[in-house]
Amino acid sequence: MTYEQIRYETDGPVATITLARPEKLNAYTAVMGIELAAAIRAAGTDDAIRAIVLTGEGRGFCAGADISGGADSFGGNGPNFAASDRPREEGGGFVGALFDSTKPTIAAINGAAVGVGATLTLPCDIRIAADTARFGFVFARRGLVPEAGSAWFLPQVVGLPQALRWCLSGNVFDAAEALKGGLVSEVVAPDALLARAHAIAREIAENTAPVSVALTRQMLWRFAGEASPAAALKVDGGFAMALGAGPDVREGVAAFLEKRAPAFPGRIASDMPPGYPWWG
Repeated sequence: MTYEQIRYETDGPVATITLARPEKLNAYTAVMGIELAAAIRAAGTDDAIRAIVLTGEGRGFCAGADISGGADSFGGNGPNFAASDRPREEGGGFVGALFDSTKPTIAAINGAAVGVGATLTLPCDIRIAADTARFGFVFARRGLVPEAGSAWFLPQVVGLPQALRWCLSGNVFDAAEALKGGLVSEVVAPDALLARAHAIAREIAENTAPVSVALTRQMLWRFAGEASPAAALKVDGGFAMALGAGPDVREGVAAFLEKRAPAFPGRIASDMPPGYPWWG
């Protein structure tokens, strides 16, 4: 696929997706959403890719929705919600692609991440930021509501009290507050950000089993909102038994005992255990 508003690049086991409208601080459009979803799904079907890094080109990560259309920017036919990309629909758009991903996703937030620029990072598994980054869930200040599933994702990530404080005020805050509130896990200098994101991605790629990681991220995300462990207990034992009898576990134990890097043979495309996916 040819992309207009993002770049998709690979370096060994890491795919980097870059929002690429730097002249607009990477402001979001429906085209960007469609391309972002396609790129995430492309990485998901490539067994050579073990992790995805999402970042922005230039000074901004994503400064929110493109409001060049003025007051009509958010209407049903506006540039941000074309009929072919409805992220508010269940499983739709880039939200569904990120949530359903079998590859871990790392958001490297290099600048302003406001509105949808903040919410599109929430389905990512790991978020790190440059110390110059700024964040804002500004919807109430525009007469809108939190979108892209963020009313579910944000409390999952930072807890309900913090989510309420940020969303009800709509204020813009810095990377230090994002770190304190749990939105990002670390803050680094701008020129070290992408290297740090790639280091995290390579740590995953070099030390973990692809099938285990795919199952683990789905289990953690999908069971996080359950009222009890009952739903998890229905599937985790079966997966543990299936994997425990397979070649990945033999390789993991052998690598540990032999004090060497593992070479896990399992592949997501062909070796997911019986019972996956358990949700549908």
